[in-house]
Amino acid sequence: MTRPLVISIQSQVVMGHVGNSAAVFPMLAAGLEVTPIPTVIFSNTPDYPTLRGRPLPGDFFADLLQGAWDRGLPERADFLLTGYIGSVEVAQLTADFVARAKAANPRLRYYCDPVLGDEQPGLYVPQEIADTFRDRLLPMADIASPNPFEVAWLTGQPIAELADIHRAALALRMAPQAQLIVTGCKLRETAPGMLESVIRGPQGLTRHPTPHLPVALAGTGDLLAGLITAALGQGRSLAQAVEFAQIQTARALSRAAELGTKEVVLSDPEFRTALLRP
Repeated sequence: MTRPLVISIQSQVVMGHVGNSAAVFPMLAAGLEVTPIPTVIFSNTPDYPTLRGRPLPGDFFADLLQGAWDRGLPERADFLLTGYIGSVEVAQLTADFVARAKAANPRLRYYCDPVLGDEQPGLYVPQEIADTFRDRLLPMADIASPNPFEVAWLTGQPIAELADIHRAALALRMAPQAQLIVTGCKLRETAPGMLESVIRGPQGLTRHPTPHLPVALAGTGDLLAGLITAALGQGRSLAQAVEFAQIQTARALSRAAELGTKEVVLSDPEFRTALLRP
């Protein structure tokens, strides 16, 4: 039996855990085959005094995408995951690639994680990139996992209660069968001391609460998306995958807090062991 194949298009860092540097390991550990394609290569996450590297030049990125076609990866992939994109040209090339891949492989599940910003510091990509997510990538998505800030920016509607998620899903113009996961929600209905991910799909809403940890680290959303994809590849339902991902992300954040690191910790034995269990 062949292993599920994931094409993962997002950032890469030399030191730390964001983008593919956070998402690829859990997918591999869970038994998936992963082909990472970088959109940017940086020396580290942005919360250090210096940041080296740059977005991939458009022609270089396009050549890597063509290499994926040369090896027949889109035709046999089970999942296509996109995350942080660092230039408008790469965003447009990514949208072209997703459209062509979905046309060539109808069973491909496209997971769009629109990495655009957060309450602090706000939008941290150029508006043209955010527009590409809104106008081209999200309408093609089978699964998407924005945070409340990203949903509010993309739709112009703040996310304060459950009813707002229904309205936002319609405003995002996702396909009728697509599933929207709004992550890190603190809604009017959310219990004190908790955050929740809310899934909105054709069957309605499901809520998935988790304790609110006082830890904020770059790459948390990238890790969550990688863990959700890993769990889906192991055969879990989306609701099960979200709950598994929340538990493992909390484990990585808690371990980082214990060690006093600036990065999520992926080497914890319990974290690694959980990934091996289908």
